[in-house]
Amino acid sequence: MKTAHDLVAAAKARVSEVSVANAEQAIREASVLVDVREADEFAAGHIPGAVHISRGMLEFRFSAMPALQPRDIPLVLYCKTGGRAALAGAALQDMGYLYVQNIAGGFDAWLAAGKPVAKPEAPSFD
Repeated sequence: MKTAHDLVAAAKARVSEVSVANAEQAIREASVLVDVREADEFAAGHIPGAVHISRGMLEFRFSAMPALQPRDIPLVLYCKTGGRAALAGAALQDMGYLYVQNIAGGFDAWLAAGKPVAKPEAPSFD
């Protein structure tokens, strides 16, 4: 029986990873930067320009949104540490997407490298 770790390792073997040092270049060249974390994680801070599509809804959202349907659009994915993004990237490859990359180490590595983070402003009720 396979474990979650086994599935992530198999996905990482299939999906190209881009280092944090090269991530900004990959993001500039991508059509879409996708944060596959949960909504609360995204709201707490995310990579500027990222769209939120949680791992659990990924296949459905990509199937339903016309802008995401071309299989040749370049995509960069990330999650907290890389596991969910690897699984998401493998799923997108299974759906026929040709250019999928994950950020190695995910959002944690992005933060550790001192890269910029977008945080939504809390509404003021004053």
